[in-house]
Amino acid sequence: MKGSVTVVGLGPGDEAMVTPEVTQALARATDILGYTPYVARIAPRDGLTLHPSDNREELARAAHALDLAAQGRQAVIVSSGDPGVFAMASALFEALEAAPHHLGVQIAILPGITAMLAAAAAAGAPLGHDFCAINLSDNLKPFALVEHRLRMAARGDFAMGFYNPRSASRPHQFARVLEILREECEPQRLILFARAVSTPQQTIRTVTLAEATPEMADMRTVVILGNSATRRVGEWVYTPRSSGTLP
Repeated sequence: MKGSVTVVGLGPGDEAMVTPEVTQALARATDILGYTPYVARIAPRDGLTLHPSDNREELARAAHALDLAAQGRQAVIVSSGDPGVFAMASALFEALEAAPHHLGVQIAILPGITAMLAAAAAAGAPLGHDFCAINLSDNLKPFALVEHRLRMAARGDFAMGFYNPRSASRPHQFARVLEILREECEPQRLILFARAVSTPQQTIRTVTLAEATPEMADMRTVVILGNSATRRVGEWVYTPRSSGTLP
């Protein structure tokens, strides 16, 4: 059998949010590769080899999957959420670009439900109009670029979804993010903190930008900032389909 690499999204946590297409790919796999907590979500079975690895070994993981496929294996790389959103799909193509002898390998990218979209659905519809997603980690880009993109998105009156807001190694940076947003946005702008979305530990907290504190976020939290028209209706938060202002 010809080998292949399939990159799949496992969704935000609830197994019910794994798509049937991804479930079928996992059932066909001979090898599962991914960050250790994601690989731990896959049940062992005969004929399946699990390859857990550290979170910062994306390129090595992708190269390993390509090598396995070249040997005729059915390699599946697992990501949380959607593999194309700050995850392994891009890393795979980066590894492929560095190893053109693998260009003949069969590749498929299977989408998943992102934590941002799951959080938005749990809260209502805060992404109901134009929005953007920004990864607040500076592992692969300078924080000055994060700051620039925050300001430009705020001035464009986008709703924003923030990934990786506050880690133990950079707890001060999210405070700076809130500072920039307060400089660019009105204090009553709604911001929601969605932690452990779709799991039994899920919490959704909505406050104003003036009330937000850095401690409300950690690495299991997706933060969503509304645009200037985002509002509450009962317990829900939504952004009207026709909304926003010009600078």
